[in-house]
Amino acid sequence: MTIKGVHCVSIVEGFAPYGDYQTWYRITGDLTSGKPPLIVAHGGPGCTHDYVDSFKDIAATGRAVIHYDQVGNGKSTHLPDKGGDFWTVDFFKAELHNLIDHLGIRAGYCLLGQSWGGMLGAEFSVDQPAGLKALVIANSPASLPTWVAEANRLRKELPDDVQATLLAHEQAGTTDSDEYMKATDVFNQRHVCRIVPMPPEVQRTFDAIAADPTVYHTMNGPNEFHVIGTMKDWSIEGRLSTINVPVLLISGHFDEATVACVQPYADEIPDVRWRIFEHSSHMPHVEEREACMAVVAGFLDEKAA
Repeated sequence: MTIKGVHCVSIVEGFAPYGDYQTWYRITGDLTSGKPPLIVAHGGPGCTHDYVDSFKDIAATGRAVIHYDQVGNGKSTHLPDKGGDFWTVDFFKAELHNLIDHLGIRAGYCLLGQSWGGMLGAEFSVDQPAGLKALVIANSPASLPTWVAEANRLRKELPDDVQATLLAHEQAGTTDSDEYMKATDVFNQRHVCRIVPMPPEVQRTFDAIAADPTVYHTMNGPNEFHVIGTMKDWSIEGRLSTINVPVLLISGHFDEATVACVQPYADEIPDVRWRIFEHSSHMPHVEEREACMAVVAGFLDEKAA
């Protein structure tokens, strides 16, 4: 296999038992290379690893990259009958700890979380977990009430007919209709992924959510701006000062995770830097792939060599 000009990069897939469940993971590169490996936590809640697949490029720097599908999603155990009392932040934090110990990397690792994954990464990191060397929070809000307020602001900039369609279906409870989905796509093409059509790996994640929306609908809601799930009141504001590792913030100029959403991370985390990608929305790792990988790899090599 070739990744950005590096040949014969090893790829290993497996499952980490997590209680009665199985967490699928994939390791790109060598865990024993000497550099703390990078764990990539996908968003949602309820997405899959596919749309953040590009972070495997960082294995070209000699740092192993670990992708995984959170339980309920992708290649991990699906639990469509579980409700809101089951799908919690603590459940996913414990799953991440379990994966770290299963892979034998507790002595040193880095963590990158995208969107919900960054929220999870922040929740994980405020506990000052053993072995964490650096954290990347990519396109993540520090407060879902702020996220919703900003999404509503962005929504008001959509064409009038699109706004009317969205509102009508939300009031009627028909957010699963084709018409509503098409109106949602207008928002997504502005603020989620500006590459049209979506790249195949991003489409795979959207298809996976459609096939089993259990986690996404339970914790978030039907889409990125109609947040009515169990996480709707979540915030980590006021708790971030305990993070004791270097942190890189990433966002896009057109991101649904607006400056207002990300600002508390910049204000409260002691050792932090922030890079805004001017030509991206919610997925700089796709929309400006090479530039994003260079920024992340440079940060990790500086802070967690």
